[in-house]
Amino acid sequence: MPLHSGLKEYALTSAFRDGRFPPIAQKEIPSLVCNVSLLIEFEQAENYLDWEVGEHGIWIEFRDSDGRKRTATYLPEVAKEQGWTKNKAMSSLLRKGGYRGTITQEILDNIILTRYQSRKSQATYKEYLEHLETLEA
Repeated sequence: MPLHSGLKEYALTSAFRDGRFPPIAQKEIPSLVCNVSLLIEFEQAENYLDWEVGEHGIWIEFRDSDGRKRTATYLPEVAKEQGWTKNKAMSSLLRKGGYRGTITQEILDNIILTRYQSRKSQATYKEYLEHLETLEA
């Protein structure tokens, strides 16, 4: 996905369409800090454990109990921040992806895992406004 359109699409999705959180209210905008993680260096993993906590983000593909393809991802910092082992992160990621059955070794062994890294950047709303002023000058 082109970077510019991808940033726009995912910013709007995370701000207004993420069912885990209420949409951002206009009065909250001045206090926001925007963090962007640019995902890079994608690699096909050997298996569901072929990644390092705190270094790699993980994207999984799996089949649910009805045979439907599902996917889910965690950024590199998520497992470390939560204090998760690789197995705990994988269980959580399966649930995030919509898997509701018993997590068996067979389910884990059939996961297709892609690991990646990320580069982060952030800006406050004030910094954003200052940047806009430089564009207008």
